[in-house]
Amino acid sequence: MLLMAKSTPNLWLSPPNHNHREHPVKFRSSFIIFKPSSRASHVSANLDHSCITIQPSVSLNGTIDCETVDYNAKICNFCQLGNLQMAMEMLHKSRNSKLELRTYCSVLQLCADLKSLRDGRKVHSIICSNEVAIDGILGAKLVFMYVTCGDLGEGRRVFDKIANEKVFLWNFLINEYAKIGNFRESIALFKRMQKLGIEANSYTFSCVLKCFAALGRIEEGERVHGYLLRLGFGSYNTVVNSLIAFYFKCRRIESARKLFDELSDRDVISWNSMISGYVSNGLAEKGLEVFKQMLCSGINTDLATMLSVLVACANISNLSLGRAVHSYAIKACLDGKITLNNTLLDMYSKCGNLEGAIRVFEKMDEKSVVSWTSMIAGYAREGLSDEAISLFREMEREGVSPDMFTITSILHACALNGSLENGKDIHNYISENNMQSSLSVSNALIDMYAKCGRMEDAHVVFSQMLVKDVASWNTIIGGYSKNCLPNEALNMFVEMQHGSKPDGITMACALPACASLAALERGQEIHGHILRNGFSSDRYVANALVDMYVKCGVLVLARLLFDMIPTKDLVSWTVMIAGYGMHGFGSEAIAAFNEMRHAGIEPDEVSFTSILYACSHSGLLDEGWRFFNIMKNDCNIEPKLEHYACMVDLLARTGNLLKAYRFIEKMPIEPDATVWGALLCGCRIHHDVKLAEKVAEHVFELEPENTGYYVLLANIYAEADKWEEVKNLRERIGRRGLKKNPGCSWIEVNGKVHIFVAGDSSHPQAKKIKIIIKKLRMKMKEEGYFPKTRYALIKADDVKKEVALCGHSEKLAMAFGILSLPPGKTIRVTKNLRVCGDCHEMAKFMSKKVRREIVLRDSNRFHHFKNGNCSCRGYW
Repeated sequence: MLLMAKSTPNLWLSPPNHNHREHPVKFRSSFIIFKPSSRASHVSANLDHSCITIQPSVSLNGTIDCETVDYNAKICNFCQLGNLQMAMEMLHKSRNSKLELRTYCSVLQLCADLKSLRDGRKVHSIICSNEVAIDGILGAKLVFMYVTCGDLGEGRRVFDKIANEKVFLWNFLINEYAKIGNFRESIALFKRMQKLGIEANSYTFSCVLKCFAALGRIEEGERVHGYLLRLGFGSYNTVVNSLIAFYFKCRRIESARKLFDELSDRDVISWNSMISGYVSNGLAEKGLEVFKQMLCSGINTDLATMLSVLVACANISNLSLGRAVHSYAIKACLDGKITLNNTLLDMYSKCGNLEGAIRVFEKMDEKSVVSWTSMIAGYAREGLSDEAISLFREMEREGVSPDMFTITSILHACALNGSLENGKDIHNYISENNMQSSLSVSNALIDMYAKCGRMEDAHVVFSQMLVKDVASWNTIIGGYSKNCLPNEALNMFVEMQHGSKPDGITMACALPACASLAALERGQEIHGHILRNGFSSDRYVANALVDMYVKCGVLVLARLLFDMIPTKDLVSWTVMIAGYGMHGFGSEAIAAFNEMRHAGIEPDEVSFTSILYACSHSGLLDEGWRFFNIMKNDCNIEPKLEHYACMVDLLARTGNLLKAYRFIEKMPIEPDATVWGALLCGCRIHHDVKLAEKVAEHVFELEPENTGYYVLLANIYAEADKWEEVKNLRERIGRRGLKKNPGCSWIEVNGKVHIFVAGDSSHPQAKKIKIIIKKLRMKMKEEGYFPKTRYALIKADDVKKEVALCGHSEKLAMAFGILSLPPGKTIRVTKNLRVCGDCHEMAKFMSKKVRREIVLRDSNRFHHFKNGNCSCRGYW
């Protein structure tokens, strides 16, 4: 049936009626015969609308170009249907036709929607070949297509060629540059926009403030703040929220709070900005206060609120609130969100509730790499390295590829339990997947090898790094220092300064190396660096400085620096208490311990070890027992082997050998060689050979390879003139293939460390040193001091024994100090073993005769020799 044109005069020309839900009647084009209307020349102004209404081309004589009408209609129809292939085919067929701008825009929009850059470029080429002017809406659509399809460079080139006064396109480009982290280009566009007189809107300010915050450009951000206020955007929520986020990012917390307080119409984003801002600035408690105010104000929370609050709970270990938020999230049906579950995992593990984290993890339908990594990190945080490694293996089996955060977490787990083999496997994985270029991964590898005691492997990783940051240097320096390689640590510290600037952590890593060597001059150089660079306020650095001066024998300066620490933590007090103990000032150690408790700081296991050690080395028996009971009864700390060793040492040194033996027998835990060794030392002090033999068998059974205990028993036999027993003991040592650690002492003079080994005559000034010792020995005899030949440990006449004693390393070092240091300067010597009795007597005589203070640090404690007396008062 044919329909006459007069019955449908407005079918193509009337715009659709959007107020009605009726579908327009569809007619097949082959059946329609109509007469054109003059109304056909009207052009739709809105190019972003769908292509239901098509504007046909009109010739000069008033006739319609039907072919063009057909192409426009068909192309737009295909675009509506999302059929890019057919739309492109029609576009190619219509090359000689005058297509409407709207048609080009429809195809470009579809290219952007489908992210088809290849087709978008073809459309651009057709536009150019058809000599269509690229400006206005078409130019904007081209820019949008290129940027959306990932070619920001080409989009920018089109943008720069068009005259665009529409703010939305400027905002679009500013935002896209910000997305890829090119904040400087975003800001440059904003400034260019201002010069051209294009008025910014709220979105512009929101985006550009994020860019200033990311770059830390506070002053420019503040100028933008003033600019937007002048334009009247100060009351716009979106703008104020962005300003709050900007000030928090720049750590201007008071400015952010002021804006929030002045904002009358706060939305959920305003409250979320305040909560997350406080949390990200380490002020979790204040963030939670804002959250409570938010609830009281009746503001509905959203997922972002929950995430920020959970992070706050994790940061301050507020498990009860974290659980409450978890319950709220379940009621709000947010528990299916993977971001929430990942944050919950982190919260539970950081709050020490690993079981809660496991429950969340097991209930998750979808697990991302973040989920697995959070769980692995949770196990590692609890010291459950085996479980962390097992979970990592399971993650691999599930086909989830680890990222660099996963790798660093699993390396941390390997480092915690010294799992070198697993660590090496992870290293192989890193190499196979080319992940070693990540700084954090390489730093974690160095840390893992260092904590597994493999500094050679750690150094190989370090040396292969193309780029090293401060953390890399700190990790390698700290690794050397903790692995008893202080010289290597200090050498790396010097090397670091050629290309990198040390920070406070570097100082805290290098200072223990100085302390280990008793290298006072090097320590003072680092102290100067700390003062020049303003690191003194860092508590870790301050504690390390106090420790360094303590172990270098300058207790007065250590105390002075300790008093200057504004807020002392448990470590600060423990370092000072231990320092007093090492130097034999038991009463001062007790005073510091009591002062610490009055300051509201409760001692831990290490603090009690330090105070018991101090009591032991000052012969304070009653005080030692009192602290031991306080630890058990008042502080509910179960004594460990080190505490029992201190008590045995205290009893033994004060002559209570049998009490010490019975104390060991009644210990609730199995005593180790250190506990028995403390009693063996007491047997030597009080010359109890019979008990020493009994105790020694326990020690030899527990540590058969430790030559130090064999030498100690040999000394006991030698002092009792039991040379046959000394011979038998030496044969026993020989049969086991054991070697005695040679006595070694060192002294720092003019920044150079001079090392002396017992009996060594290789030092350039060996002859002068020998003459000084001989002269001092003669003067000692003249004044009634006679060599304690029992410490020679050889069966020979007294002359030969005396010659052997004269070669002890600490005597050589002290004599060198007399020769090399200016008059009146303190002589500071360090020895790797316990100082012998004869050297102790000679040091007292030296201090009196040459009028020098001598500070000798042996493996046990400090000895301050002055005017013929020693600070140890015989307790060493």
